[in-house]
Amino acid sequence: IKLMVELTAPAPKDVICDPASGTCGFLVAAGEYLREKHPALFNDAPAREHFHHGMFHGYDFDNTMLRIGSMNMALHGVDNPDIRYKDSLAQDHAGDEEKYSLILANPPFNVDDVNLKKVENDPRFKTYGIPRNKSGDKKNEKGNETVPNANYLWINLFATALKERGRAALVMANSASDARHSEADIRKTLIENNLIYGMLTLPSNMFYTVTLPATLWFFDKAKPDERILFIDARNIFTQIDRAHREFSDAQIQNIALISRLHKGNRAAMIRLVDGYFAQGMQKLAENAPQVTAISAQLLAVLDDAEGREAVQALEGQWQGWHTLEAAYARYQALPADRPTIETQNQAQRDLQARIDPFFAELHEALKALDRLVRQYEKTAREANGTRGIGKNLKTLKDALETLRAEVRDAESYFGHIHWLQERFPSAQYEDVTGLCKLATLDEVREQEYSLNPGRYVGVVIEEDGKTEEEFMEEMENLQDFLSKLNDQAKELEDVISQNLKQLVGEHE
Repeated sequence: IKLMVELTAPAPKDVICDPASGTCGFLVAAGEYLREKHPALFNDAPAREHFHHGMFHGYDFDNTMLRIGSMNMALHGVDNPDIRYKDSLAQDHAGDEEKYSLILANPPFNVDDVNLKKVENDPRFKTYGIPRNKSGDKKNEKGNETVPNANYLWINLFATALKERGRAALVMANSASDARHSEADIRKTLIENNLIYGMLTLPSNMFYTVTLPATLWFFDKAKPDERILFIDARNIFTQIDRAHREFSDAQIQNIALISRLHKGNRAAMIRLVDGYFAQGMQKLAENAPQVTAISAQLLAVLDDAEGREAVQALEGQWQGWHTLEAAYARYQALPADRPTIETQNQAQRDLQARIDPFFAELHEALKALDRLVRQYEKTAREANGTRGIGKNLKTLKDALETLRAEVRDAESYFGHIHWLQERFPSAQYEDVTGLCKLATLDEVREQEYSLNPGRYVGVVIEEDGKTEEEFMEEMENLQDFLSKLNDQAKELEDVISQNLKQLVGEHE
């Protein structure tokens, strides 16, 4: 929802509709976006009147959802939205053509029980074509034939309900992007009429209620040319648990930036990267004092010469953030009227070039500590077995994991900068293999009017980034872990054997 709102950028004069509104999540998100981006909207009486009385329209045929949706809107400060009962696909609600400037929706996927007779004469669906069964109407089904799949009825509805310069974003099953037969003809007509602005493939497991993979469709009746923007976001996600994923706020902004760059808004990347610098430097400043306390915990156990040297090396490396702080201050002190995007982009790239080595050396220091902790564990096990090392080992591992978390926390923002600068080094849109492609109409025709982003963006085969030394180190870690598990298994085997002997002896 947030990604779709960011990509469509609701404006103060928009008339916004969700024809499958459910609990009104899209309308709420659009309202929150407007509050953030256009705070003056709430100070201007005419604009506020429009915001509360003419902007939001949500329709659903589930009365329970309608009640929840109305409550949701009220809780988020929107008075008197048009939230009401309506079967958006039913013929008796025709007349919604060219009514809305923005449509946001997640309609039900693959509905197969819509009666053809009820929709075949509706102008909303006749404009671009109605999905039909290949075999046509059988004699014994005359008058009862259904549309094979309602996905393209929804797509038709969005296309015809938009005003002259309107735009829309909808969630659709992946299968709709390549659907054949009559649906392919409808898709061809939409493309030839230059309604499709972009297509975005989502990662799998993004929904709690369905497992179907999905694609986001974006319409824009004010497109400047015939090209279509394809984005493959299947490899961009944050793992929540084994079965669920989501987009972080930063990932949403990074994906939305692709569209902004495509529209020529290069300043958006400068602002986004500048924000990441500010957040990253703030995290470094917050985390630096904690490193001293954590180092003391490590020294309490690793108190030999090698241990002290490794901890001091880490502390010294972390203190290098003061050098970065000075570089960031110089970056901030550059003239506010830096003349060009190129100048600002180069300043950001220069600053990032100072930051990358800091974290690379920090990771090396952490690896050295990790090796010492593993050696401590191995030596302690050889001397005392598994029962005499619990407390000290836990202290070491907890302290080391806290340090890693501090580094990850601070590094994440600079990681987003690196991701953006690597793909868009000039702070302007360009095709990126495996991520995005601006396809011409001829290229889409060559693909038989498929709207599957995977056909256009290509595939990038990425290395894991490990050196031979790092790979061998990881294998050694795994070998140590396997050895520990084998030792534990042997102990458990002995316990089980002794227990069975006792049970058999007692029985005898």
